[in-house]
Amino acid sequence: MNKHEFISILTFLIFMITHILSPQTINSPDGRLSLTFSMTDYGEPVYELTFNKMQIINKSKLGIFIKDQANLAEGFTLVNHETSSYDGSWQPVWGEVKTIRNNYNELLVSLRRRDNRELRIRFRLFNDGLGFRYEFPQQDGLKYFTVSDELTEFNLTADHKAFWIPGDYDSNEYFYTTTKLSEVDASYGATINEISTKSIIGKNFVQTPLMMKTSDNLYINIHEAGLINYPVMQIEINQKTFSLRSHLVPDVLGNKAYLQTPCHTPYRTILVSDNAPAILESKTILNLNDPSQIENTSWIKPIKYIGIWWELHVGVSNWNYSDINNVKLDLTDWKNLTPTGKHGATTERTKFYIDFAAEHGFDAVLVEGWNIGWEDWFGQWKENVFDFITPYPDFDLLELQKYAESKNVKLIMHHETSASATNYERRMDEAFRFMKNFGYDAVKTGYVGRIIPRGEYHDGQWMINHYIHAARKSAGYQIMINSHESCRPTGLHRTFPNWLSSEAARGNEFNAWSRGNPPEHETILPFTRLMGGPMDYTPGIFEIKMNYYDPSKKFQVHTTLTKQLALYVTMYSPLQMAADLPENYSKYLDAFRFIKDVPVDWDETKVLEAEPGDYVTIVRKAKNNDSWFLGAITDENKRTSEISCDFLTTDKWYTATVYSDGENAHWEKNPISYQINKYLVNSKTRLKLSLVESGGTAISFLIASPEEIKTLDKY
Repeated sequence: MNKHEFISILTFLIFMITHILSPQTINSPDGRLSLTFSMTDYGEPVYELTFNKMQIINKSKLGIFIKDQANLAEGFTLVNHETSSYDGSWQPVWGEVKTIRNNYNELLVSLRRRDNRELRIRFRLFNDGLGFRYEFPQQDGLKYFTVSDELTEFNLTADHKAFWIPGDYDSNEYFYTTTKLSEVDASYGATINEISTKSIIGKNFVQTPLMMKTSDNLYINIHEAGLINYPVMQIEINQKTFSLRSHLVPDVLGNKAYLQTPCHTPYRTILVSDNAPAILESKTILNLNDPSQIENTSWIKPIKYIGIWWELHVGVSNWNYSDINNVKLDLTDWKNLTPTGKHGATTERTKFYIDFAAEHGFDAVLVEGWNIGWEDWFGQWKENVFDFITPYPDFDLLELQKYAESKNVKLIMHHETSASATNYERRMDEAFRFMKNFGYDAVKTGYVGRIIPRGEYHDGQWMINHYIHAARKSAGYQIMINSHESCRPTGLHRTFPNWLSSEAARGNEFNAWSRGNPPEHETILPFTRLMGGPMDYTPGIFEIKMNYYDPSKKFQVHTTLTKQLALYVTMYSPLQMAADLPENYSKYLDAFRFIKDVPVDWDETKVLEAEPGDYVTIVRKAKNNDSWFLGAITDENKRTSEISCDFLTTDKWYTATVYSDGENAHWEKNPISYQINKYLVNSKTRLKLSLVESGGTAISFLIASPEEIKTLDKY
């Protein structure tokens, strides 16, 4: 080797060593976000994130702890890194927009320890946020392994304002608290959940999605995407340093996940913007999920429905047929029992709902309490409470199937599992075959209670896999799912579009029998629970105060009637319920018109204004239609604003039907006061909105007819 060759090789080696050891940085496609990956002197992988050169995440450690093996958190050498870019688009089966752009820059780092353990970390940086996950390639000595913990840090720069609910392995059904990170006290959660005793995990633990706002008016949202075969990530807060750390939901042994290489974790997501509406419009979490695993999706249809449900919560009727304590009885035994006289799911009552649905153009009727087992189902930790195929004696499946078909209305099945997931899995095929035999193609599942297998949690790996199993299994029968008491969503409706919606939060039913949901609740949910996917919030309550049913009841919905209308736009779901009783809607048919008109599938969505905990105004364009619908809601404060109608098609006149709070309306003192006005508007119109305390405005924009153009006043 001559001198020149030696110098060339040495120069190349120095370049390669420097290139590998130096920090690796990628920018978002628009250049505003910057992600830097580096290694500490101890071989620990760390990352940091900036937005417009402002630090969002200080250097934060990454890693996985492996039970009984060397931890994948230190002692690493960076052996390779790759960068790439992607810019494409895809069309969801249903959703808030017709087409979604997927545009990111990627950094994939490959790490190796001296013991040859390998770990890869994949970063994807979008214009509005970051997603990263751990990947475990196939390797000797690490085929099957147990995750004992995950070291993922989010080291924040200051004591941000946070919108949070307590850490809990079993429930998301809390109202949100707004405090600084240093003031979080999640121990209160043990006393506010009215369902049952839950697993509150500590004073400084909160759930994701965690929404924050900085003193510089930046908005930060931390969540996860693509949660499959892994437990839910919750967050531990260091209230002195403002460092957040992942906390995985354990199983009964304290283990977090059981994995087999090759495999990967879900993506951890950080959304960042200087504009609150941009957080709500983000599609980063969806883009981090895999494409649909269902090839033929033609049978998957968004649904607007009513049902025998709210009347059960307000005490008009009951789920159970008899007052006996439940023992295992066959159908002949049930026919010999004395009914309570308040059973809701009767053949005649269901026909009444079917008639109402047919008259007003609804797709389907949900019926809860149709099957035997409700007499003694709650909180008993029993294995075989429900069989999902045996109706009560006063519920005639065959007759109702024929009746619903004659009215062109579908029936929605209800499968309450009483949290016995093992029982449900054993009976799933039989239950889904039974559904198809009687014309059902959608099911609402429920998991109220303590999970069986005993010691598992709603948000642990075992149950995460159960929810995925239910989505896959139901898809094989061309059945759509609406899951209640499941984990909060992480964008998996892209992968399993038959999983239309979930509850996984404190829904509208809490207003029927508890202190209810505070006025700000629905202005926080879009920034938290709905970041990962649609929510079956069950809006549309018109009889606001529960003393309407029982003078002794002091409960009520904490909104005005028109805010309930606006929720159909601000609380997105392809599965929307008109939750109140048909008798109540019949008294307010002029206001009910908006619920009848508003679609459940959209081509375009624009967030016109929003501030977490204060207000949200969203407008959406109907699927394959030039109609637009607006929803505006506020918290406990009055609000006025001016909205440009520049989203409307130019050179066209629209009839704007404005459903607004009455002049003397108030969510507590006068909640049913509303007014309806019609105007001619176009793309140059600016509308003034006036919302009372916990009030709302709902507007439909329909192409004006020639007669309307002649007779209606211009706004």
